[in-house]
Amino acid sequence: MKISTRGRYALRVMIDLAEHFNGNYIRLKDIVERQDISQKYVEGIMTDLSKAGMLDGQHGKGGGYKLNRAPEEYTIGEILRITEGDLAPIACLGKGAEQCVRAEECRTLPMWKNLYKLINDYFDGISLADLMSDEGGGENYVI
Repeated sequence: MKISTRGRYALRVMIDLAEHFNGNYIRLKDIVERQDISQKYVEGIMTDLSKAGMLDGQHGKGGGYKLNRAPEEYTIGEILRITEGDLAPIACLGKGAEQCVRAEECRTLPMWKNLYKLINDYFDGISLADLMSDEGGGENYVI
């Protein structure tokens, strides 16, 4: 499994919003400057996260984005699934995939299912608040 730039940037943006979480909207320009990511790229990520109900956005003066839950209520798994799609390690386990005709005799399927469960359990066990700790590397983090 390989997490794309989109997924990694989404995590950086969400950590940034969590670190500056005070109930006020945070300007996109400020996030872009702190994270050194193209504004156009971040706008696309914010659209996806907003549509999924992860963020509140407001246009105009005083606008921007803010978390609509506490940082400890967001899991890395849910953020990655929004930006990356299903985290299945093989196509036949992906959401909505048709069952493989060889599934009954597939000797590797149990292994892939276990890996899939481990991936989801691992990422769902980490919150934004966990990544905000001092052990996370402060404001100059790279994911």
